[in-house]
Amino acid sequence: MSEERKILVEEVEAVETPPKARVEETTDSGHRQRDYLDGFLAQKPAETSKGEPGGSLYDAIIDALKEIYDPEIPVNIYDLGLVYGVDVTEDGHAVVTMTLTTPHCPVAESMPGEVELRVGAVPGVGDAQVNLVWDPPWDPQKMSDEAKLELGML
Repeated sequence: MSEERKILVEEVEAVETPPKARVEETTDSGHRQRDYLDGFLAQKPAETSKGEPGGSLYDAIIDALKEIYDPEIPVNIYDLGLVYGVDVTEDGHAVVTMTLTTPHCPVAESMPGEVELRVGAVPGVGDAQVNLVWDPPWDPQKMSDEAKLELGML
């Protein structure tokens, strides 16, 4: 490694400015137009139906479910992962699909009734129905991170 590396420096008076990109105006709708981004940014977000996730009625039902606590575990049934799904129709019919921690849970008879009453009491819900399912079975991995933290599992 006896070779010595040299850095050559060349000083210049000026550098030619590179050409700017151009978007040609076209009348063909298949090509991008100059103001394509302006139209995109001017769009308003699509309205979310009140019964879809992010809608007011759906969110109110989720809030009601978060007020129901498992009597043996100090965490609400939604964060425990016991609620598998919430479906809301346009006319306010709500169907909650849920499970329990075990089929022999002491509240197996009363919990679905309580969920039905709480969801039915949400303003805008005309009819509430609870479907209790056992497949897939519940396991602790279905819990939210908040529930795991509350129970010291994180």
